[in-house]
Amino acid sequence: MRDPRDVIIRPVVSEKSYALLDENVYTFEVAPDASKPEIRDAVQAIWPGVKVLKVNTLNRKGKRFRNRRNFTHGQRPDQKRAIVTLSDGNIDLFEGN
Repeated sequence: MRDPRDVIIRPVVSEKSYALLDENVYTFEVAPDASKPEIRDAVQAIWPGVKVLKVNTLNRKGKRFRNRRNFTHGQRPDQKRAIVTLSDGNIDLFEGN
């Protein structure tokens, strides 16, 4: 069993994910090898009193970028994201730890 903080890396804060907070849907960046049951268990372990209804995952390929000084190319890292829908409870993403 992995530590839940190793499965859930960080929340994704964007306009689209912030708009989904009203519908009890949260977006997280997760470990690339994390499965849906692991993500569900990690969310419920980190935030007690939260009941996960469903988990959707997506893999995002990193964008390619160009260095203008010496004309080389690089690539941002790939990401795996989880979109978690809650049935019970609430997550306060902006609390001061």
